[in-house]
Amino acid sequence: MSKKILITGASGGFGKLISHTLLKGGHTVIASMRGIDGKNKANAEELKAAGAHIVEIDVTDDASVDSGVAKAREAAGGLDVVINNAGVGVLGLQENFTIADWQRLFDINVFGIQRVNRAALPQMRADNNGLIIFVSSILGRMTIPFYGPYNASKWAVEAMAENYRTELSGFGVDVCIVEPGGYPTSFMHALIQPGDKSRDESYGPLAGAPKMMFENFEAALAANEAQDPQNVADAILNLVDTPAGSREFRTVVDKMGMGDPIEGYNKQLAGITEAVYGNFGIGDMLKLKV
Repeated sequence: MSKKILITGASGGFGKLISHTLLKGGHTVIASMRGIDGKNKANAEELKAAGAHIVEIDVTDDASVDSGVAKAREAAGGLDVVINNAGVGVLGLQENFTIADWQRLFDINVFGIQRVNRAALPQMRADNNGLIIFVSSILGRMTIPFYGPYNASKWAVEAMAENYRTELSGFGVDVCIVEPGGYPTSFMHALIQPGDKSRDESYGPLAGAPKMMFENFEAALAANEAQDPQNVADAILNLVDTPAGSREFRTVVDKMGMGDPIEGYNKQLAGITEAVYGNFGIGDMLKLKV
């Protein structure tokens, strides 16, 4: 069944690919991004030509989000699915990231999601129908050095999704998390750098490690054709097309050797969560009421 889908951060990376994939799957797509008449004009026009509705949304701005979600609902005649895809990464020694760096990152990766959800959810709850997809990361399940603030933001996203899952289940609104590994997209070249590198000297040789690790990972990606960004778009299309009540809560998408261990971790956590909720007599909150 065709669904009306709003996706944030559709100008590039996973976002544009997901938008094209959903359109090919027969869905109505409202692709949102910043600068539709400026820096992202070409991306907006490309998606519009493919059949998407285009709306301007800056997830760091309350008014922009409220207006954009309202325009998305008007353009499509409603909203069935919201894909929280907008996000940015980092690279550097964690101590070098200033408070302003952290605030900028969380304003996009965490608070931006909350803004979009608050704008979209009242109508979804009233309709007793909907799907919220959080594009998280494997780095929301474990940490790797030199991505510290990004790790923290995605761990926050995971917790946010866990809570929404339980608090929305009684309103017919489904919640899913997609956890990609690293992929060769434009995301890799828009990473936030530390605002203060004055401490590099005291770190000695470790100060050069972030750049070296990033370059090595890029080389590993180039050598692994299986790590295709289309995998992520296909996983999201599959979630959208799966009937409500039958969707996996977490979906890991990775071909770089991290997927299987993380899937095992997720299964263990699911068992722990079910047991704890059962002990507290709230196990039904883990089940979507359709």
